[in-house]
Amino acid sequence: MILCFPTDGNKGLEDVIGQHFGRVPYFTLYDTETKETKVIDNMSEHTGGRGLPGEILSSLGINVLICRGAGRRALQIFGANGITVYFGANGKVQDALNAWQNNQLQLAMEGDACQEHTYHDPNKHLLK
Repeated sequence: MILCFPTDGNKGLEDVIGQHFGRVPYFTLYDTETKETKVIDNMSEHTGGRGLPGEILSSLGINVLICRGAGRRALQIFGANGITVYFGANGKVQDALNAWQNNQLQLAMEGDACQEHTYHDPNKHLLK
């Protein structure tokens, strides 16, 4: 299974989860079977490239997106492509991976989507 984490840098499991998945500079991919980590640039239109982040990531064969939050359009794209999204990731990628493995993240539903492209409440999706 391939997991995807939006990150602020390219340090793999040691990097920090970005606040809003579509605007991060990098995506960290983690293969649960091989334990391999790969970091890719965010080449979407949000960072000066082409295409929506959800479309680009869907084409990479990911199974799960683990992030702090995302917009309604992204959730629709992921849902249409069979990709499960979890909200509430915080800290480093390794922290978010551990939280996912321990069922401590929120399964994202369309009603949970961020309503704007700005992220007003950095703690909105964090579980208490």
